[in-house]
Amino acid sequence: MLPLVYNPYYITPLPEGHRFPMMKFKAVRDILLEDGIAKPEQFHTPEIASAATLHAVHTPEYVTHFCEGTLNRDAMRRIGFPWSTGLVQRTRTAVGGTLLTAHLALQHGLACNTAGGTHHAFPDFGSGFCIFNDLAVTAQIIKSEGLADRILIIDLDVHQGDGTALAFQNDPDIFTFSMHCDINFPFKKQHSDLDVALPAGMEDDAYLKKLAEYIPDLLSEFNPDLVLYDAGADPHKDDRLGKLALTDKGLYDRDAFVISRCLANGFPVACVIGGGYDTDIRKLACRHTLLHRAADALYGTI
Repeated sequence: MLPLVYNPYYITPLPEGHRFPMMKFKAVRDILLEDGIAKPEQFHTPEIASAATLHAVHTPEYVTHFCEGTLNRDAMRRIGFPWSTGLVQRTRTAVGGTLLTAHLALQHGLACNTAGGTHHAFPDFGSGFCIFNDLAVTAQIIKSEGLADRILIIDLDVHQGDGTALAFQNDPDIFTFSMHCDINFPFKKQHSDLDVALPAGMEDDAYLKKLAEYIPDLLSEFNPDLVLYDAGADPHKDDRLGKLALTDKGLYDRDAFVISRCLANGFPVACVIGGGYDTDIRKLACRHTLLHRAADALYGTI
């Protein structure tokens, strides 16, 4: 069975009316169970990431100030969340979740988190609802453990993975690929190893055609030992912060294309759900589960 990762700590209360859809993480798990895509025994529970784990990417000063609640007001405003001990627990657990997902992918060929994708977090500050960069930390830890020498990060969130790009701009063994909406946040872009900027309003066919121009060659040329895949649901046409126009089918076909190409070449894939924004939590969670549905359909091909 496809390995899935979830922890109740993925949820922490936010002030009423806050625009980040925190409850989507629980809803993703619940929908997978309700629809029979997953069984309870498929879910693995991650541990809270230690400070030493976070230090693989983030400065000790930043980690300490956030965890102790001593970041200044401007730094917290840039992150976009009010500080709480629950937020610290939630943030560190999500990093642990992506790290566990990568370990499971290396063991089984494919695994999916029900959270993750905090790609706007930089080594010494957070941004855009991202505090610690789970993709970057996971890549560094997996590399330091000697489990993979070459890691490819495929980021298809609608927003550029700017924090991840900066973290690895001088590391030839970790390749960052970001395909995102050109006019969307962040407005100051970083340089990934390969950036593909898309015009607003792009629909399914054009998006999938553009993706197919890059993924096969990227996989064959870089030849990774592990792929970290950020399958953001925010390119969806109904996303509050997206500006692209993919349908449910487009998202599913995108995820199936990426995963199938990786598996066909023998590359393990660890998937995270990335961004997605909607006031209707259930609709949003259903979009996120398209990743798990595609992965489940392909797991038997390994």
